[in-house]
Amino acid sequence: MTPPGWHPDPGHSGKGPAQERWWDGAQWTGHVRPSPDAARRRGLRVGAAVVTGAVVLAAIGGGVYLLGEDDGGKPGAAVSSPSGGPELPGAPDGGGKGGSGDGEGDDRERGAEPPTEPGFATDVAAGISLPVPEGWKGTSGMVGAGLTTGEHPCPGDTAETCVRGGVFSAPAAAMKLSAKTPEEAAKKDIAANATESYGGKSYGRITSHDELRSEAVTVAGGKGYVVRWKVVTEQGDDGYVESLVFPSPTSKGMLVVVRSGFDINEDAPGLTVLDEITGGIKAASGAGPGGGGAA
Repeated sequence: MTPPGWHPDPGHSGKGPAQERWWDGAQWTGHVRPSPDAARRRGLRVGAAVVTGAVVLAAIGGGVYLLGEDDGGKPGAAVSSPSGGPELPGAPDGGGKGGSGDGEGDDRERGAEPPTEPGFATDVAAGISLPVPEGWKGTSGMVGAGLTTGEHPCPGDTAETCVRGGVFSAPAAAMKLSAKTPEEAAKKDIAANATESYGGKSYGRITSHDELRSEAVTVAGGKGYVVRWKVVTEQGDDGYVESLVFPSPTSKGMLVVVRSGFDINEDAPGLTVLDEITGGIKAASGAGPGGGGAA
């Protein structure tokens, strides 16, 4: 059985760049993207990972994620907190050439954009919305949603851009994270989250970590699990990383991963802000039943 996720598009004509289509576990959807090998990328770093291109590898504070385009080539929609502000750094720039198939369903999908709700960033595939705190920037996407604040030069590579805090969601399958339960997934993901957020040339290697939290939580009406580490880096600020996993409130059998990364710095948001964000996660507006945040 083919697992949910991005796979080579069976309907691709072979002309033009290779592309992938989203398989939801039961059928091929209308969402396609250029193959990662063919995707254009620009080198902005946000948090600790390379961001953006026609297929968006969005690293928002907590690591590398897929923030997919729809099959009309349109990017995820940027949203702002109540205080306003420019579009999210590293958000899709609209330059991609998302492919389209030959079916009638693709025509209906073509030109669609992810829905937006004031004050929230929506992850369409996961069926959730993340609250955008005042002064933060958010991005909605067909696959993934993200929040960032405090853009600044990366300590280990000042030519690249990092942020003081970031939160990003995506279906576990889009991240190629295989696990049967939220607890298993969160415990498996946290090390990768830490490395992608605070490892590499931007912060140097992680020299040590302390586990601050590992417990069951309720998110958007579902039983999830959260793991939080404090990490010590070789260069620049130390940080907090968190992997939160819970069932999608709208798609049976789908696990959703929310990765977070916050610098330990007087200019960075505190952990109370992280708790407010995860506590405000809800089912996407109009996406079906479910609500409530992490507790």
